[in-house]
Amino acid sequence: MPGSAPVILVGVDLGAPHFDGELEELGLLAETAGLRPVARLTCKRKAPDAALFVGSGKAEEIRLLAQTYGAKEILFDQALSPAQQRNLERALELPVNDRTLLILEIFAQRARSHEGKLQIELARLQYLSTRLVRRWSHLERQRGGIGARGGPGETQIELDRRMINDAIKRTKERLTKVKKQRSTQRRQRMRRDVFSVSLVGYTNAGKSTLFNALVKARAYAADQLFATLDTTTRQLYLGAEAGSISISDTVGFIRDLPHGLVDAFQATLQEAVEADLLLHVVDGSNPHFPEQIEQVQRVLAEIGAEDIPQILVFNKLDMVPEQRIAPGTRDEYELDGRRMPRIFLSAQTGAGLDALRAELTGMILEQGRGVMSPVAAPEFESGDH
Repeated sequence: MPGSAPVILVGVDLGAPHFDGELEELGLLAETAGLRPVARLTCKRKAPDAALFVGSGKAEEIRLLAQTYGAKEILFDQALSPAQQRNLERALELPVNDRTLLILEIFAQRARSHEGKLQIELARLQYLSTRLVRRWSHLERQRGGIGARGGPGETQIELDRRMINDAIKRTKERLTKVKKQRSTQRRQRMRRDVFSVSLVGYTNAGKSTLFNALVKARAYAADQLFATLDTTTRQLYLGAEAGSISISDTVGFIRDLPHGLVDAFQATLQEAVEADLLLHVVDGSNPHFPEQIEQVQRVLAEIGAEDIPQILVFNKLDMVPEQRIAPGTRDEYELDGRRMPRIFLSAQTGAGLDALRAELTGMILEQGRGVMSPVAAPEFESGDH
């Protein structure tokens, strides 16, 4: 990637079952943010080092690696405390950031709607508010003075903290207004008794490609993490018996999604919470799909959507080597003690879409929600005001 800053990726295996030993996902996140990974380093620890997360010996190894490869930044696959981040930057003499900030940066680059931008700004402010001491470390030497217990440095930190807290309050107020607008749109759809479906899934599972294939929309879709951040809702006509349904494309999930983002994106994810059905899109070509399904289920539980009926859509069948399953094949998949219908398809080629439409129609008619003519449901996007 020409012009992109060279970075070193660091991961610490603390015994978590989902540890990414190759740092593949962190590398994809870095590339999505416009960075260029030049080296990767992993190590094992029973617990993070309180001061440097990796310990002084490993920190020195990272410093030498950065000099060798000319790295301009160090990226950690885990969340760092403000003190660990500050200590590492002093030891390595380079900017150090963690997975949380990286995801925030990508979200900030990608958000298009007013609501999305507000949600990201809130999460970013909340993240920065814990790191004020690091931002103003250059003022530490200004402290002192006869009979004085603080100084300009301490005053500046307090001023900055007050400014950030005021900004957080203003952003929350603006976000509340946007939530009310979205709630009004949702109530209009509910009054029409429109069956609502939300696409959920791990980031880069192909949700937007599937959304576009189903409703002939032009939502942004790309083979990268977090290509779509803003919820888009369209009407999908399933035929004379089932009529039209409302279908929404939502932000992709990822492991260790920063809690600030889960909270900040509550309004966007609310589409999933209030849906009649979830289309859980899975990248069937990814060998780690069971862990990705588990991560999505965990976030759905956090936002109160775990009990909503699901159809598992195993996508990207065209990318599965030695493909043994025909597109359109239907079976059942056991998830959290429940058996869920599963459809195999390729949103890219369109193979298997008819089977998914048939499955949706069957579920709607089974619930007695079908109509004899299509419902004229309006189109909504999270940027509408």
